[in-house]
Amino acid sequence: MHADSVLRQLLQRIWPVLAVLCAVVVLWYGGAVGLNAPQVTERFERDKIQYTTSQLLEGTWSMKRPLLPAPHQVAADLHQTIFVEAIDTPQNLLYHAFSTAVTTLTGFVLGALLGVFLAILIVHLRTLERGVLPWIIASQAVPILAIAPIVIVIFGNLGFSGLAPKAFISMYLCFFPVTVAMVQGLRSAGVFERELLQTYAATQNQAFWRLRLPASLPFLMPSLRVGVSAALVGAIVAELPTGAQAGLGARLLAGSYYGNTAQIWSALLMAALLGLTLNGIMSAIENQVLKPWRTAQK
Repeated sequence: MHADSVLRQLLQRIWPVLAVLCAVVVLWYGGAVGLNAPQVTERFERDKIQYTTSQLLEGTWSMKRPLLPAPHQVAADLHQTIFVEAIDTPQNLLYHAFSTAVTTLTGFVLGALLGVFLAILIVHLRTLERGVLPWIIASQAVPILAIAPIVIVIFGNLGFSGLAPKAFISMYLCFFPVTVAMVQGLRSAGVFERELLQTYAATQNQAFWRLRLPASLPFLMPSLRVGVSAALVGAIVAELPTGAQAGLGARLLAGSYYGNTAQIWSALLMAALLGLTLNGIMSAIENQVLKPWRTAQK
């Protein structure tokens, strides 16, 4: 009976996801027909071939260079580039995913540390809130595509290449949500708690470690999930203007250059899977970190 209950709950969680997935696949196949059909019919008419509807559908789903590859074509490319090609070669998609993951995690760690550091300064130095926080907010209004080439040029002139400029761009997108959430979290401690610490003559450092920092965790942890996703976007964008030989951004650029749309879509799906994986890891860490806090709230 218990097993039946668990299975029923599992199905209740899975079936909405499967329903949406089936709808996406159907719409994807339909989109492939709509976008690829003009090229297929033009080829049939040029070769004076009488075609049926089934032949037209088959043609739109089997083009070598389609405008929109069919799902099975992308799946075939994923299988080829993950399970067939050697994992330590640029032909393997995991090789590129690993390179992007390294850049993402490096930028994420740097961005999280920078965000926490800036938040601490802003909370303890009121002048910085008026002088620095507006610039932090304004920095996010500049498109990352405009900043990336500038960063690459500056780092190149300083003698830095490879991981450093890409990690910096990733950090640039990551630190903002962490800073804003951490500022709010450090200020979330109640008046009663602050006055209680003052009663015990607690120092500013003691108040920070025993009150402000624990109170900020429910704000910090969700911002880290947002930050790691932003860091992934920054890493992929950073790989485009650098001419990188490895990374999902480089894979996207190569697919676009050679008109290999199946390669582009497989790289996009791998980027999505990488994002889900990193977000899932951060969610698991968040659950463990906040478990005592949530237990105390009940």
